[in-house]
Amino acid sequence: MAGSARSRSPEPRIPHAGELGVLPGIEQRAGEVLKGHEAYPVFAGHGLDLPALHEALRRRQLWVADAAGGSIAGYLLAGELDGEFHVLQMDVDPAHARQGHGRALLRHALAQGRAGGYRSAVLTTLSDVPWNAAFYASEGFIVVPEAEWGAGLQAVMAEEAALGFPMHLRVAMRQVW
Repeated sequence: MAGSARSRSPEPRIPHAGELGVLPGIEQRAGEVLKGHEAYPVFAGHGLDLPALHEALRRRQLWVADAAGGSIAGYLLAGELDGEFHVLQMDVDPAHARQGHGRALLRHALAQGRAGGYRSAVLTTLSDVPWNAAFYASEGFIVVPEAEWGAGLQAVMAEEAALGFPMHLRVAMRQVW
């Protein structure tokens, strides 16, 4: 029987409330990979808060990917923005990077969004980091020109600017189903 070099990771799942406390650590470790990047101070200075995670869990718009051995490799936090499925944040622990966890999380979340009746998904990301905009483009997302931003997306970008993101490197992306 032929095998694959990469074992298939389990399907992403809704986390248990008791697991939410590990997600900020994953976010922090993922942010450390950007040390030296213009956006690093924003990632280092702002993080997930547990009330927001609990609310996403209540809405069933938070998924985790399990790593071999039972630890959580990464997560995806979603919501709604202007009637679109909104990928708010996705992080994979660098110890589990490049193993397909992020792609599995994104595909699973988007399938849940489609099943929930959304007709498109939207997100904001960095344009110059290969595991950001280029990754999302490889999954069918396209850059949304500023002229096409709705009120919600304009508000998100304004919030990101207020946090100190280098906005010349921020892009909005959309996938339509």
